Amino acid sequence: MAQIGIGLSPMRVEMNIGPGQSYSGALELTNETGGPMRIRGELLDFTLDKTMTPQFARSMAEESEWSCRQWLTVNPMETEIGDAGKLIIRYTIRIPPDAPPKGYHCAAGFTAMAPAGEAKAIGMRNIVRAVAAFYATVGEHRAKGEVAGLVLEKAGNTSVAVLTLRNDAQVHLRPSGSLEALDAAGQAIESAVLPSFPVLPRREQRFMIPLKAEAPAIRALRVKVDLGMDEVQEATIRLDINGGEAN
Repeated sequence: MAQIGIGLSPMRVEMNIGPGQSYSGALELTNETGGPMRIRGELLDFTLDKTMTPQFARSMAEESEWSCRQWLTVNPMETEIGDAGKLIIRYTIRIPPDAPPKGYHCAAGFTAMAPAGEAKAIGMRNIVRAVAAFYATVGEHRAKGEVAGLVLEKAGNTSVAVLTLRNDAQVHLRPSGSLEALDAAGQAIESAVLPSFPVLPRREQRFMIPLKAEAPAIRALRVKVDLGMDEVQEATIRLDINGGEAN
């Protein structure tokens, strides 16, 4: 069975924009299959689940107030691309004049398939989709949020630090920071950088950080987080011998 592969750059577009304005740019899609393919585009809503996995759909009622999907256009929506070829996909987001000042997000997905009439001939049965996420911030906003939780969980034989961040703003946040696992003497035995991951407006997001150290050796977790509020928030939890939170 032939393998289908595509590359897409950039996979994230962020913009500050005013009501009634438009923003245009281009994505580059690359054929990594080793043969011709057909590309079909679609406009999508998305959200982020508790495992930090993006979930995409053509429409999500729960994201309707934050969606920019109906303001986004991409061209071409369907075309063919040759072996090792590159395709420039142009996009435009047009913000309505009466759009409330807040953050919006949506996505454009591009599905790679066999060229028309050739699927059976070359054995392509799997489809692959690459997605570019768009974040449009309308108006001026200040970051607002806090560390809402920090726990140590087990995932099979792996210890996972789970940091929960709450975003109280009407725009997405992209926090930065670090986490340390401490031993009984309060010394850092492992450290990790927070993944570059957004917290969508008006919700909480779990950040899952796998650790190499075994749970019995980890007696505390300490995190430092910058939410873009001109301050670094710190939180520490102490754990009992079994890895549970100590009283």
